[in-house]
Amino acid sequence: MTTKVFIDGEAGTTGLQIRDRLISRADIQLVQIDHALRKDDAARKEAFAAADVAILCLPDDAARAAVALSADLDTRIIDASTAHRVNPDWAFGLPELSAAQADRIKTARYVANPGCYSTGAIALLAPLVSAGLVPADAPITINAVSGYTGGGKALIAEYDEGTAPAHFVYATGQKHKHLPEIVEYAGLTGTPIFVPAVGNFAQGMAVQIPLHLKALGTGATMESIHDALAAHYSAGGNISVTPIEDQDSRIDPTALNDTNRLEISVRGDAETGRVVLIAVLDNLGKGASGAAVQNLDLMIGA
Repeated sequence: MTTKVFIDGEAGTTGLQIRDRLISRADIQLVQIDHALRKDDAARKEAFAAADVAILCLPDDAARAAVALSADLDTRIIDASTAHRVNPDWAFGLPELSAAQADRIKTARYVANPGCYSTGAIALLAPLVSAGLVPADAPITINAVSGYTGGGKALIAEYDEGTAPAHFVYATGQKHKHLPEIVEYAGLTGTPIFVPAVGNFAQGMAVQIPLHLKALGTGATMESIHDALAAHYSAGGNISVTPIEDQDSRIDPTALNDTNRLEISVRGDAETGRVVLIAVLDNLGKGASGAAVQNLDLMIGA
C-alpha cells in the first residue's frame, strides 16, 4: 500500500532532508506543488487533500495557519515547528518516552515533532525523573552545542560566507523555544538553565547535563543513573546507552550524522558523585527530519 505524503515547506533544510529520506521509497508517493505556488493557499489545500499525511516544515505561525487550512480534511499532520509541542491535543513525537507514547503516535491525527535540543535533554532526564533518581524540582542546567544547520538558511549563509565565528553561545536570556517541551516531557516542575551554542560544523549535536548526585537527595549513584537509562532504552532501536566503563574517549557531536540514532553516555567521578549526562545526535536526523520520518512510519505502520 502506498502512502501519499505532502511536505509543506519542502524547500527548507528540514523539508529537503525529509524529501531525500522518502523520495526513493516504494511505499511513499510524494505530493508536490510547483515552487511558485508554495505560498498559494488554494494549491496547498489541494495538496493537503491529496495526501494521507502532511509534514509541516514551516515557521510557527505558518504551521498554525496550515493546520487551520487543512482542518476540514482527513489529512494527518506531523508538525516540525514549535507551534504544537505542548498542546495536549497533539501527540509528542518522541516514541522512546514510553510504549504508551509510541502507541499514541501510531493512532494520532496530529503529531508534534520534538526539537533537536529537547530530544537530547528529554531522553536524558525523563527516565531519571520517572525513576525518582532526579527530583522533578531539581535545579537542572543544560549545556549544548549544535551544528549551524540548526539555525536555518540565514545562519548557514553566514558560515558559507565565512563571516560567522567558530563558536558562539546564544539565547542566554533563558527564553529558548525548546524549554517548555523539556519541562513538560522530562517531568520537571521547574525550568532548567539552558545554554545552547553553535559550532563551526554543519550538523551534529551534543547535549550535556551536569549533576551533583549527592545534592539530589535521592541516593542516586553514577551506576544507578546509568542502569536506569540503560533499562529504559534496553528494547533497542534509535536510542542507546554506552557502557559506563568508557570515561576517557572524546565526545564527538558529529559522530551520528546522517543517522536517526541518539547515543547516551554517563561520564564523571563515581566517588564524588559529579556526573555529566551526554546525548549525541544529528540535529537534522533524530533532531528533526529523521524523527519526522520515524513518526511517519509509526503512523502508517511501515
